[in-house]
Amino acid sequence: AGMEAHSSGLGRKRKREELNGEMKEAECFRKLPRRTLGLTEPAPFADELMAARTPYVRVSMKEARRGTPEDRPVRVYADGIFDMFHSGHARALMQAKCLFPNTHLIVGVCSDDLTYKFKGFTVMNEDERYDAVSHCRYVDEVVRNAPWTLTPEFLAEHRIDFVAHDDIPYISAGSDDVYKHIKEAGMFAPTQRTEGISTSDIITRIVRDYDVYVRRNLQRGYTAKELNVSFINEKKYHLQEHVDKVKQKVRDVEEKSKEFVQKVEEKGIDLIQKWEEKSREFIGNFLQMFGPDGALKHMLKEGKGRMLQAISPRQSPSSSPVREERSPSPTFRLPFFTSSPFFSPPPHHKSWFSFDAVYCISYQFMTQSESLDFTFNHSF
Repeated sequence: AGMEAHSSGLGRKRKREELNGEMKEAECFRKLPRRTLGLTEPAPFADELMAARTPYVRVSMKEARRGTPEDRPVRVYADGIFDMFHSGHARALMQAKCLFPNTHLIVGVCSDDLTYKFKGFTVMNEDERYDAVSHCRYVDEVVRNAPWTLTPEFLAEHRIDFVAHDDIPYISAGSDDVYKHIKEAGMFAPTQRTEGISTSDIITRIVRDYDVYVRRNLQRGYTAKELNVSFINEKKYHLQEHVDKVKQKVRDVEEKSKEFVQKVEEKGIDLIQKWEEKSREFIGNFLQMFGPDGALKHMLKEGKGRMLQAISPRQSPSSSPVREERSPSPTFRLPFFTSSPFFSPPPHHKSWFSFDAVYCISYQFMTQSESLDFTFNHSF
């Protein structure tokens, strides 16, 4: 009973898990209604906004999670370099925007001078990075020239309630974690990094395939000077491009040749199959006509029987009548025996066809027929 109860409990648990899995799958594939959002302008810059007149009173984590009044959103701050703005940046800002029911997201972007000093050279300059962040749909406000380390004065100036960033310690500027004091103050709201995508990863791809991208841009009209490529390397890339084109043409010809050969083989196989079928049919018809039991043999036998029946004498009666003078028999000549080498009528005799002559003709015909039959059978 205990085992049955245990198995039934496992069955119910498995059914609940399957049901939950189906519900999650249904949620993942749930269709969304079509709608047009009202985002028609980029996020404003903080130094272009009017200063707030109400005193700054920070909300607690409990109040923020419970929900704040519509006119008092929770002000969340997220900062970064945002070089070559990508989906990993956008996902981090989306998480920051969704931390609380009513969130006003402020994003700080560091300047070129600070970035070069503490992190290194960037691909995009500061103006390009400011503009890229301002066009993200989750951003409500952008702080240009953001500080590397957040100070209480900066937090109060921008009326910041919480700071959002991934929970990994950020070692920089001689500190084990630049967000350590924020975490100790209870103002830190962690987010998750998006694996597989980062600015460093994108730059690594470009450096790894440097020759490919240089050739790509040379094809698109960029000069060697703009790409910082020497004269010799430029000629090398052009030669490589020409060689690749020739290789591609050779591959195309090989593929077409393979297709042609394949088609010829298919047609050859079809022709061979048709020839074999016709050959079988011809051989069958030939054997049916000229084989040992073919139609020709039956025709000859039938002709032989009919001929013997036509020229064989009738049986004489048991009692012959009184002998009378017989009238002379009419002359009878077989058209196909007139020139026969084995029989010729007696000269100067008009009534020559008698029983002896019929017997002789029959004997000669049977001998010739058997000889013909023997030759025919041995020929097949």
